[in-house]
Amino acid sequence: MRRIVIIVLISMAFSYGYAQGGGTPIDGIIAVIGKSIIMRSDLEKHFNDYKMQYKTVEDPDEIYCSILENLVYNKLMVNQAELDSIEVSDEEVDYRLNARISYFLQQTGGDVKYIENYFNKSMTEIKKEMREMMYEQALIEQVQSGITGSIAISPSEVYQFASKISPDSMPLVSTTYQFGEVVKIPPVSDEEIEEVKTRLNSYRERILRGERFGALARLYSDDPGSASKGGDLGFVERGTLYPEFEAVAFNLKSGEISQVVKTQAGYHIIQLIERRGESIRVAHILIQPKPSTDEQVKAITYLDSVRKIILAEQLTIDEAAKRFSEGSTRQNGGMVVNPYNNSLSFDRQALDEATYTTIGKLIPGEYSECVPFVNEDGIMAYRLIYLKERVAEHKANLVEDYDLIKNAALEQKKFDTMEKWVTEKVKVTSIKIAEQYRYCPFVSKWQIP
Repeated sequence: MRRIVIIVLISMAFSYGYAQGGGTPIDGIIAVIGKSIIMRSDLEKHFNDYKMQYKTVEDPDEIYCSILENLVYNKLMVNQAELDSIEVSDEEVDYRLNARISYFLQQTGGDVKYIENYFNKSMTEIKKEMREMMYEQALIEQVQSGITGSIAISPSEVYQFASKISPDSMPLVSTTYQFGEVVKIPPVSDEEIEEVKTRLNSYRERILRGERFGALARLYSDDPGSASKGGDLGFVERGTLYPEFEAVAFNLKSGEISQVVKTQAGYHIIQLIERRGESIRVAHILIQPKPSTDEQVKAITYLDSVRKIILAEQLTIDEAAKRFSEGSTRQNGGMVVNPYNNSLSFDRQALDEATYTTIGKLIPGEYSECVPFVNEDGIMAYRLIYLKERVAEHKANLVEDYDLIKNAALEQKKFDTMEKWVTEKVKVTSIKIAEQYRYCPFVSKWQIP
């Protein structure tokens, strides 16, 4: 009896999607997956988001089907999470939610009204809806990890994967470079540091007397990323800034200006603009002490002599870095790591103009002359650049791009595993799709009854 009642209710829910006699679509259930439902409004919301992002839609039916397939897939994962009694803590959901909201705020310069207007909802409503999405996302990731987390791939599988791809279909890999460095950081005098502190204190006094923090930041801050925004760093969470900076910033009151704060990047004064729970919106003025001309000349002379020793003794970059370098790459054999993918390979887009120009003049195995640069902490320094390898633009192949192809093969194996899992799970899960969407390819592909 219970099963009959459920079926009747589901049928009524599907038919409710159209007003009687008028044929005008209104909200209603369009899919049921286990205990989860998908509303027409869910589908329309995602479709409208797609239109806003891509402006035009050539084949609406195809997009609707693609979105619905993704929604059904997610609900199938959520249903499995419930069956497996997977739990997600409130702390994890809060962390994900705060990170997403912080990202939105950073992208809009902290403009809450812009976000509310974009979503046509209050921030409270946005967080409420997004919290549920973050919860489901955490569940889905745990289910997927349980299915594919232990999957590995063997060299023979990589070769088999590559053999099925014609050479003409292999992706084009841009020219990449691997390079190392020997770094010398000119010391900054105590007099220069005191002068910087004096300048910052003078700015602080001017602000307290009524001048605008943002105006002084635009004029005097050495932080290129925030100076043009009046020093505004947007909303940030704990753990995203220098510890010394956070220790002061999170203890400020709204509108308060800090005393001078020292970090690896230099010296700051900080203003708290707004606090929201564990997120704060702050602005700062950064001044980086500069080494004197004499110290810069000494650094250049030092690296010139180091280069002569390297060439005379034919030192490897590892040996040279351990003996002479002051940079953070010293512990990495002198090799520079690409921060975008955590590998040793850089393409053109990952290199600043000065580094690219220097590397472009080298042949593999050669050291550059001494060149100035700004390190990861924004400190002025000098270095010798060593070009270890240049791989010209080419079609991907197993010899030069084994790791790239291996990763692609692994992702394909995980995808195939998930597809097989879904096909089997559909057979033992109660799934109903509204009649008007049964033309979608995934319905027959997954053999949904």
